[in-house]
Amino acid sequence: MKTVNRYTLMAICAMALTTSSCDFEEVNTNQFEMTEEEGTRDDFAVGGLITALEKTVIPVGTQADDTGVINQYQIAFNLSADSWSGYFGQNNSWSGGNNNTSYFLVDGWVAETYKCTYTNALNAWKKLKKASEDNNTPEVFALAQVLKISAWHKALESFGPIPYTHAADASMNIPFDSEKDVYTAMFKDLTEAIEVLTEKAENGVSIMKNYDAVYAGDAAKWVRYANSLMLRLAMRVRFADNEMAKKYATQALNQTYGIMTDQKDEAKMSTGAGLVFRNNIQWLADQYNETRMGTSMVSYLLGYEDPRLSAYFQPVDESCNYGIEAFDGEKYQGVPIGHTKGQNSTYENFSKPNITASTPTYWLRASEVYFLRAEAALVWGGEFGDAESLYEQGIQMSFDENGIKSSVDSYMYSGKTPIADVVSHWRYGFNNPAPCETTVEFDGSQEDKLEKIMIQKWIALYPNGQEAWTEWRRTGYPVLHKVATNRGSSQGATVEGGIRRMIYPVSFYQTQDGKEIYDNALKLFNNGNGGQDRSDTHLWWDCK
Repeated sequence: MKTVNRYTLMAICAMALTTSSCDFEEVNTNQFEMTEEEGTRDDFAVGGLITALEKTVIPVGTQADDTGVINQYQIAFNLSADSWSGYFGQNNSWSGGNNNTSYFLVDGWVAETYKCTYTNALNAWKKLKKASEDNNTPEVFALAQVLKISAWHKALESFGPIPYTHAADASMNIPFDSEKDVYTAMFKDLTEAIEVLTEKAENGVSIMKNYDAVYAGDAAKWVRYANSLMLRLAMRVRFADNEMAKKYATQALNQTYGIMTDQKDEAKMSTGAGLVFRNNIQWLADQYNETRMGTSMVSYLLGYEDPRLSAYFQPVDESCNYGIEAFDGEKYQGVPIGHTKGQNSTYENFSKPNITASTPTYWLRASEVYFLRAEAALVWGGEFGDAESLYEQGIQMSFDENGIKSSVDSYMYSGKTPIADVVSHWRYGFNNPAPCETTVEFDGSQEDKLEKIMIQKWIALYPNGQEAWTEWRRTGYPVLHKVATNRGSSQGATVEGGIRRMIYPVSFYQTQDGKEIYDNALKLFNNGNGGQDRSDTHLWWDCK
């Protein structure tokens, strides 16, 4: 990596920390989207927009992007949800510890999250909508709808109310919709998109094959993905609206092409559309020497003697004296979330993610779908199947996805529980007790079984920290280690409750029109009773 790029990131972080606001137009402009001139070359006018939209679901770039997308991902996801989920600790503590990892939400950083989860998809989606109407290609818009929802549900679940039903309006001042209204609209849009894509699948029609980096135009796979996405969102709203959740979970499972059941169904960005995408996390670990194993992962993976341990993380550096010997004979150690120790050689030698530049960036995998079905079966029974069988299939699928040949039965009935993670060091030490005494075996009360489903789902989701953080807020599981230092109490964060949502960027209320829209958005919290723009404000679905 060129040295200038490393320091460019540091400058971006410093500017974000010292600037009181960011320009509204900048927050609503996608700097990585192709220009109109570029869009007319090589028939890119429509196809290139599909690829561009896919690249926004989880920010991912190629070698040609240098470190631009990597830095974008780090600020928007890795230093927030990836860390809050318990997956990673960071060998750094930006701005003396006043940053997202210690629950102090930096305005420039949350603005980047909003751009990555909402704005970057907006213009490409609007152009695809118009092109589809002009060219009478409803299948293109159907695919664009699925991709839009894939990105925007992350914005909805990070911030709360977002512009949705009027998003296509030709205005910079678009009103926000309530969370329930957005979910309702997303389910409607997914239903209509699935209907269009199903007709194409049944007739063997490929959709934008040369520009689709995920499924190479395979309409049947897009239908299964869209149904699985619908199931994910249906279970998300279960505690807020059981009737809505059950309706769309049933619809997803009973649709002609159904949901993901096999590893080949997984949605990922790796190679496709003539491009080779790089994994962001590898760069953050190996080049920046910052992203490391989280201590919660140490407790669960080593405690359960989980065979996915070495697939997920590397042993500590041979010079490290603080590793815990695992069942595989290697030593592992994690970095605590929210420390204020700065970048140091001690944490640098702790376990890195076992991720290479060519490791795919996964959107949704079959193992997640099995755990979604296990939860549905647990609470609704009947046609949703047997919860224990689906739970076991979820573990088996996760093993398969990670190339693990170990026996699932031996793992499930080992009786093992999570362990404490303790490091004795005068400056860099910590003492994290075992987070719970929960075994893998599917027994106990309904709540016990829910916890077991969510623990295994959390392990299988790795390294998708955005989804893991969201599900942790929804269910309370798995129990994670507490933040080392809470610097976000003035914004509402607590050690016990963590971050329930991101606060809106300051730029949203710096103009008269923006302030009016912002104030109306706050009135939508708490089922229309209003709420504060704080990190402890619970979102609509976070009500268990």
